[in-house]
Amino acid sequence: MKPIKVLIVGAGAIGGFYGALLAKAGAEVSVVCRSEFNLIEQSGYSIESRDLGDWHFKPHHVLQHSEDYPEQADYVVLCTKAIDVSENLELIRPAVSYSTTIVFIQNGVETEQAFIDAFPDNEIISGLAFICCNRTGPGQIAHLAYGRLTLGSLTNTIGPKAEQLGAFFNAAGIECRITDDIIGARWQKCVWNAPFNPLSVLSGGLATQDILSTQEPLVRGIMREVVAIASACRHTLAEDIIERNIANTHTMPPYKTSMLLDYEQGRPMETEAILGNAVHAARRKDVPCPHLETLYALMKLRELQLAQDPNTD
Repeated sequence: MKPIKVLIVGAGAIGGFYGALLAKAGAEVSVVCRSEFNLIEQSGYSIESRDLGDWHFKPHHVLQHSEDYPEQADYVVLCTKAIDVSENLELIRPAVSYSTTIVFIQNGVETEQAFIDAFPDNEIISGLAFICCNRTGPGQIAHLAYGRLTLGSLTNTIGPKAEQLGAFFNAAGIECRITDDIIGARWQKCVWNAPFNPLSVLSGGLATQDILSTQEPLVRGIMREVVAIASACRHTLAEDIIERNIANTHTMPPYKTSMLLDYEQGRPMETEAILGNAVHAARRKDVPCPHLETLYALMKLRELQLAQDPNTD
């Protein structure tokens, strides 16, 4: 039986880690990575994981652009930041054939329609990573905690392609759940992302445990607003969703959020995908969200400050 062919577009910490897992399970995994192309082509990735051990991942092909992929991909997996949806769509378009399943593993809510509109004839799988994972150096990825994936087809209820991909991740040692309500799962993840990502930036770089230990009432208020917006959008979340997120954050190792890492390295942040889209949904549904409105405004001011003076701390 031929191995499934997977092309990872955006092979940073998340893409490199999950690509390495698929390869570990027997998939033929290639990557598109522009910033570290020469190093990855020569040496591949070194993965250090507290739960899964350490191993080396050498991609089948290492490419600078998706149009350079010489084969027909069974899956094109987009793991870039959810900054510019239209730009992300163009990154993968050259590698998408009639039989390719598109997978995007990204943060944010209300981003799905752009993928459906751009690729109406392809199966599209939305993916969420519940993981603490950072790039620690060129070609070096540290998996600190968690790693669970949730996948769901936007074009089928529970399609066989999602089931197949989930089986590969499970075989590699990471729990992968398949859901028929992936949109609700995106709101579920937003419950954690909405407070901790922006607060880590606005606090000047505090880790998640520092934020929670000093500002738990604020964190809970933000979480309650996300739950209310999700409910108004017909995605009722579990009654204990806030308590579970609080408890999990207390037990995770000190962790810099992805938004904080982007801020510290001068990269664009996922403000719109995580906060802006939630606020827009709240306005559309007439749901009050004063905490989210304030966070969103402060993050837009922070982005304006950075744009005017890139050297500002």
